Amino acid sequence: MKNFTHFFLIIALFFTIACTNNTADKGVVINGVTWATRNVNSAGTFADTPEDAGMMYQWNRKTAWTAIGNVNNWDSSLPTGTTWERENDPSPTGWRVPTLAELRTLLDTANVKHEWAIQNGVSGRKFTDKNTGNSLFLPATGYRKPYHGELFIVGATGGYWSSTPFDETYAFIVYLISSDAVWHNYSRRSAFTIRPVAE
Repeated sequence: MKNFTHFFLIIALFFTIACTNNTADKGVVINGVTWATRNVNSAGTFADTPEDAGMMYQWNRKTAWTAIGNVNNWDSSLPTGTTWERENDPSPTGWRVPTLAELRTLLDTANVKHEWAIQNGVSGRKFTDKNTGNSLFLPATGYRKPYHGELFIVGATGGYWSSTPFDETYAFIVYLISSDAVWHNYSRRSAFTIRPVAE
């Protein structure tokens, strides 16, 4: 009986650690903004590692789409709203989708260096704070196209949502390619990954 109880305590500890790892993140400060070190996975959880794509989301929606392979029942309707509403934010507790202004702090070349990098076999861009040396890796996850949800150029590009709309049909992202990272606007129907900031 003693060994049986001990076994269940170990199992409980394992699940506690697993849940903590997937719902909590230490964060890293880059140019004054605290970023999670991992992408959002299913709603309320983080991906296992900084290199994992996590899940993809359409703008102002909480429905998660896989970052690999094909998807069924793609929703091509237009997401509405004037910001990414809190009830639709899939970020774990204590985190939220960043604003365009926050995403643009990563592109501030006076304070942040960014470069194409391969980390644990995964391509993406590494952002390093010139004042502190802190760094953040964003994997090149590709994205899902707006009308049928096809997965597009994984490993060569990546897009990360902001909570800021451009107009009624587009919203802002930071877009990663091997030669640069830029802010841009894309269809709200597209699905991109999310790297949240601390609330």
